[in-house]
Amino acid sequence: MTWGKRDSGPRGYHHGNLKEALVRAALELIAEKGPAGFTFADAARWAGVSPAAPYRHFRDRDALIADVARRGFEAFAAALSKAWDDGRPDLMSAFDRLGKAYLDFARREPAYYSAMFEAGISPDADPQLREAGDRAFAVLRTAAEKLVALMPAQGRPPAMMVALHIWATTHGIASLFGRGDAARRALPMAPEELLEAAVLIYLRGLGLPEGAGRQGI
Repeated sequence: MTWGKRDSGPRGYHHGNLKEALVRAALELIAEKGPAGFTFADAARWAGVSPAAPYRHFRDRDALIADVARRGFEAFAAALSKAWDDGRPDLMSAFDRLGKAYLDFARREPAYYSAMFEAGISPDADPQLREAGDRAFAVLRTAAEKLVALMPAQGRPPAMMVALHIWATTHGIASLFGRGDAARRALPMAPEELLEAAVLIYLRGLGLPEGAGRQGI
């Protein structure tokens, strides 16, 4: 399911699963108003339940958004893992897919992406949220470790540093130019092209040999 923008109005609570109705309400409200633009009561109203009903499942609005963020990170981790595919058929091709999958998720799931990164919810607000976020980052860290191993041993950078730098670059491009909502900035090239060039320049600057990580090399 893609939560890029609101559908067509409040959804009544008919199917007996209040928690899922509230999560859906939160996603639609985030898409419409942003993660800071609605209250717990708004979510209840959108789901078609009383203002007191959400407290059966969530202690407050932040707990609801944390649950949305957790679900987002779980889907995000699955998308990144699928794109990475254990580095097949070669590391550079897999790494390129990984970056494109990151941008694709930000474009397809702006409401989830906003809950994950823009809601101001601490990763430690919920152990499951922290674990889901760590699983997503672990895919990028593993890919960085594989690439760093191809660099000259003398002066080889820490893999964690490389993972964090590439994460920051990818996230910046996604947030500025690859969004799936109205906040997307215009760019005279595809965000994927910008990311590919930025990562290649960065890796070459760290000493990754030309052609390293390609199939047969």
